[in-house]
Amino acid sequence: MAATCSTGALAQLAGHNVILVHGFQQEDLASPPADMEAVKANGEDYWRTFWLSRSEARIDWASDGRVEGKIARQAYQQVKSIARQGLCSDYCIIVSHSTGDLVTRYLLDNQARWLAADGLPPLKVLASLDFSGAGGGTDLADLAIGVAYNDSWYLAPVKAAVKAFTGIDPQPGKLGVVNDLQTNSARNLAVSPNSIPRLRFVAGGNSYGGLTKPFIAGTDDGVVPTHSSCGSATSDAIDSCVSNLSLAGKVSSQDAPSSLYYNHYPVLMNEGVTHSGVLGSEVGNISVPVVNNTALNGLQVDFASRTYNKRAWWQLWGSGDQYIEVPGSDSTDMSTLVYTTLND
Repeated sequence: MAATCSTGALAQLAGHNVILVHGFQQEDLASPPADMEAVKANGEDYWRTFWLSRSEARIDWASDGRVEGKIARQAYQQVKSIARQGLCSDYCIIVSHSTGDLVTRYLLDNQARWLAADGLPPLKVLASLDFSGAGGGTDLADLAIGVAYNDSWYLAPVKAAVKAFTGIDPQPGKLGVVNDLQTNSARNLAVSPNSIPRLRFVAGGNSYGGLTKPFIAGTDDGVVPTHSSCGSATSDAIDSCVSNLSLAGKVSSQDAPSSLYYNHYPVLMNEGVTHSGVLGSEVGNISVPVVNNTALNGLQVDFASRTYNKRAWWQLWGSGDQYIEVPGSDSTDMSTLVYTTLND
């Protein structure tokens, strides 16, 4: 049965039930969960900072498994429970984080067929809000698999970065979902277009004290490269989701995706917030609106926006550089900003 945390209207977003899909949990590799109750307990802890009290159900999964195997089996039992409870009968909104983006993509690709086989109607999903989405994979997973098969001493800096990411000294056969996070693997898993918009919320801060950043191509949040979190159709190293705006909001030329996955929309970028900080634990970082003032499948995306000019300390004349921001976004955290804006 899916874990529920019903609190009436508070557990909805824009009038729709919220379903949570968490990301990679490194402790599952070091100490695999003994049973589904342990998996659910870990899933509950994952969201406790902000989203737990604003959701009606979760889809919890163990990171020592593979998406098309153990993870799919665990997820399906919870999808069935959600369908039987009718939690998505009036459309629901999925909120995913990190590897939850990839798991969600696989579920959206398969859930109608799975449920039909049990005589149940498909889940009606309005949209998915993907924070620091890892659906395009990460260089750290490629490195982890490489290190698992090559224990040479000269790889010490790489090993340190990989251990920060995985929590273990990688060994063949013990990396679970990290295998699916390899760039090519992730980008070949459940890539069929569908009608459900994926709203992307992109971070660029330092995770693990900056230890992992040198090993990720392009800008990143310390775990996921920007090409993945933006929803880029290719794995090219990029600086921003769009060609005219940096993650910090500076209006300037940027290396950006030549195209995005179908129905993927980078909504906010934030240069300062970390990979996990997007879930409600970090304030003081400016969010930058990208896809804005629009409706996606009926969900209103209408973040406040301000354009201003700023001169660097060394610029003695001129108007300086132009920036765009969500005013006041540094006084709140990213999850609160998204929730309050989309819930209006």
